[in-house]
Amino acid sequence: MITLNDFYQGFRDPKTIGHLAALIKQNAAKTTEQINIMEVCGGHTHTIMKYGLLQLLPDNIRFIHGPGCPVCVMPKERIDHAAVLASQDNVILVTLGDMIRVPGSMGSLAQFRSDGCDIRPIYDPLDTLAIARDNPDKTVIFFAIGFETSTPMTAALIAQAEAQNIPNLLFHINHVLVPPAINAVMADSRAQVNAFIGPAHVSVISGAKIYQAAVDTYHTPVVVSGFEPVDVMESILRIVNQKVAGEAKLDNQYSRSVTYDGNLAAQQLVDTYFTIRDSFRWRGLGPIPKSALILKPEYQHRDAERIYVDVLPTTEIDDHKACQCGDILRGLANPKDCKVFGRGCTPQTPLGSCMVSSEGACNAYYRYGEVQHAN
Repeated sequence: MITLNDFYQGFRDPKTIGHLAALIKQNAAKTTEQINIMEVCGGHTHTIMKYGLLQLLPDNIRFIHGPGCPVCVMPKERIDHAAVLASQDNVILVTLGDMIRVPGSMGSLAQFRSDGCDIRPIYDPLDTLAIARDNPDKTVIFFAIGFETSTPMTAALIAQAEAQNIPNLLFHINHVLVPPAINAVMADSRAQVNAFIGPAHVSVISGAKIYQAAVDTYHTPVVVSGFEPVDVMESILRIVNQKVAGEAKLDNQYSRSVTYDGNLAAQQLVDTYFTIRDSFRWRGLGPIPKSALILKPEYQHRDAERIYVDVLPTTEIDDHKACQCGDILRGLANPKDCKVFGRGCTPQTPLGSCMVSSEGACNAYYRYGEVQHAN
């Protein structure tokens, strides 16, 4: 009988990891270049920290933790939007995962929920259909977040709401795109990144093709990687080999799940309901042109941001002055550089989104980085 363990155990094999580490050290010695790799996705950050991969790498390889967590990059004013919507009469707010714990300027959604707002965290967006059907006298608003990975799920939910004629289901869209974020990181004159590990799940949907422009523009390797430690180590080796050869190419280590073109059916579904926003403000990165999605005009009857425009706040709100999430998301600081890391800011009492999210870099360092937790 095949078990789940059979599918991933080989990708966690210590001997294989050790062999790859030896090859990385051997080949990295052939270049004098400092290799600064940004892993865009927070899932990779957690793999790197959980399995102690940093300790296996030579001194001329460094990881810079990027903005690849949809919770981490959500600015406070968007969280405030969710709080204000949840506070309206006869509204049920539905959202995914860690979003309920991220602090906005008025508090977290968890706090608003404890104060009596009807806020429901879910794991399957399609559960929202049942909530809307069961509450026809309420307006149900799905606060949609995520990169290219989760956007097709929101599109499928919209399609079902239209097909089933569920008029009381609205959407507040916060879906963002990876390539513009890479551009924003590299456009900073302080950027030290000279190689990327591309997100795995995003690439399953979008295809590896979305990173070709970054390779061509910035002459830096991009290797799409799976999430297991062997995946990450093999991807590092492929980056090192490109550096030694003086190359900058797009490479796909995660070929068991990712193709160059991606999931065309999912892309078509997204294109049916969404178009590109002119600009979207990212937490820590600021406004990035063409970096997020919005509902197409023909679906504005489901756009909560348009319908509730008169009550939604418009002021841009920066992070707590002591929080360095912005610099961490840009790759300009390490979580341990932050003065409140592990002290005033913990997963239980987060000041910034990088700590509250299960994929955030600060969360990973706190959980796996041998932090001396303050009492």
